[in-house]
Amino acid sequence: MSAPAARPSILNTTAPSVDEAEATVLVRRVFGISGHSHLLTSERDRNFHILADDGRAFVLKVTNSAEDSSVSNFQTSALRHIEAVAPGLPVPKVWASVEGLHETVIRIAAGSQHIVRLLTYLPGQPLYRSAPSLAQAENLGSCLASIGLALRDFHHPAAAHDILWDLKGAARLRPYLVHIADDRRRALAEEGLSRFESTILPALPGYRAQVVHNDFNPHNVLVDPSEPARVTGVLDFGDMVETPLINDVAVAASYQVEVDDDPFGRAAGFVGAYHSVYPLQPQEVDVLFDLITLRQVMTVTITEWRATLYPDNKTYILRNQPRAAAALEILNRIGRAEGTARLRRACQME
Repeated sequence: MSAPAARPSILNTTAPSVDEAEATVLVRRVFGISGHSHLLTSERDRNFHILADDGRAFVLKVTNSAEDSSVSNFQTSALRHIEAVAPGLPVPKVWASVEGLHETVIRIAAGSQHIVRLLTYLPGQPLYRSAPSLAQAENLGSCLASIGLALRDFHHPAAAHDILWDLKGAARLRPYLVHIADDRRRALAEEGLSRFESTILPALPGYRAQVVHNDFNPHNVLVDPSEPARVTGVLDFGDMVETPLINDVAVAASYQVEVDDDPFGRAAGFVGAYHSVYPLQPQEVDVLFDLITLRQVMTVTITEWRATLYPDNKTYILRNQPRAAAALEILNRIGRAEGTARLRRACQME
């Protein structure tokens, strides 16, 4: 089965064929920085940790050849916009080349052309390796809200590009539910998708929209290892898109649903903290529980489908699968009425 429509080729085009030796040469030639390269895990691009001889650290991004150049520029421009309007936010800074460019087109040894960017390396421990807490969830909510505020007035010609991970386009995934092997999990996914199609999708055009991060997951957030409630970095703006603002909140909150004594407590705390910085509207909060469920549906569906395409990268692709599957069960037990009531209370709406 081929990929869903909407420029999906970036998800079924292999990452650039660049090794560490070539990356080291590339950084020296394009950015004038001598050092060493270490390959990082990535779903569709080729990323390297660059440790310069003078002690500075960067991330070199060699973009997938299937990514439209305007989309790459959209991501670069957004990072530069954040740096200009909110320089204190823990997001990467875009480093200029020796020619003063923030994006450079290069031809790699394998013969293909790619856009390369150099970003500052942010310190910290990946969120998924830290001990979760309510304080951490609240700080995450405040951080994402601050990024949302910084991007509120950002516009770009490619902002509304079509991306598979945009919640507003979830209906296109229905044919891919067949890739979910577990019958129970597939039934829950079908139920969540059906509710979105029947009640939320028709109303989405009425919700406020803007450019958002769209992938605030535990692999894309860094925290202080000695103080895990403190956020030190937000990574990977590759799924950015213009979409209803509440979708961004749903994506991030979905990763706060966990198997513990209060499985929805941190999600509610996250949303309450977000609301205290960037106030949500009542109609947005009322669809949030369903959108959180929908993100689990998307994660389960897309990752199972992509794992069949790239078995060699299966472990990385399926890294969020167990959590999403467990969260689907949790959200089903909580139910929409109770979940929505908790979110409204977290936002002091009742």
